[in-house]
Amino acid sequence: MRLPLRSRLRAATATVALATAALTATSVATLAPTASATTPAQARAYKIDRVMAWAAHERGRPYRYGAAGPSAFDCSGLVMYVFRHAIDKSLSHNAEAQYRASTHIRRSSLRPGDLVFEVDSSGYAFHVGIYAGNGYFWHAPHSGTVVKKQKLYSAHWRFGRIIH
Repeated sequence: MRLPLRSRLRAATATVALATAALTATSVATLAPTASATTPAQARAYKIDRVMAWAAHERGRPYRYGAAGPSAFDCSGLVMYVFRHAIDKSLSHNAEAQYRASTHIRRSSLRPGDLVFEVDSSGYAFHVGIYAGNGYFWHAPHSGTVVKKQKLYSAHWRFGRIIH
C-alpha cells in the first residue's frame, strides 16, 4: 500500500533536509580549521584566503562616499565590510583609524591580506586597500569608479597588518 502523496512529500523533504544538513556540516568542517588540529600558520592562511575571496567577490561594486556595502563602497567601507564578513573582525569606517588599529609593517613584509594606506605629507592615511600580492591591491578608488584590483601606484604608502 502506498502512502498518500502529502506523507511521501513530507518524508522526502525531511530526507533532503537531513542530507543537506550533513553535507553543510561536512563542508564547513573541511573549510574551517579546528583549533586543536591547526597550526597558527594554517589559521592565518585560512583567514587570508577568506579575506582575499571576499575582496574579489566585491569586484565591480560602485564607489560611493560613505558607503560600507553591500551594494557600494568607499575605501574604508570596503575594508571594514570585507574583514567583518570574512573573519568577523570589526574595524572603523575611516582609513586613519584603520591604520592606527593595525600593526605597522615595512613594505618588504607585505603579504596578501595586509592593509595598504596612502598617506599625505604629514603621514595622515586618507586611502586604504587590501594587499593582494605581487604588487596589487583591492580598493574602492574614488567617485565614478568601482571596486577593483590594481597595481600599487606611485604614492606615499604605509602598511599595516590585521591578520597575525
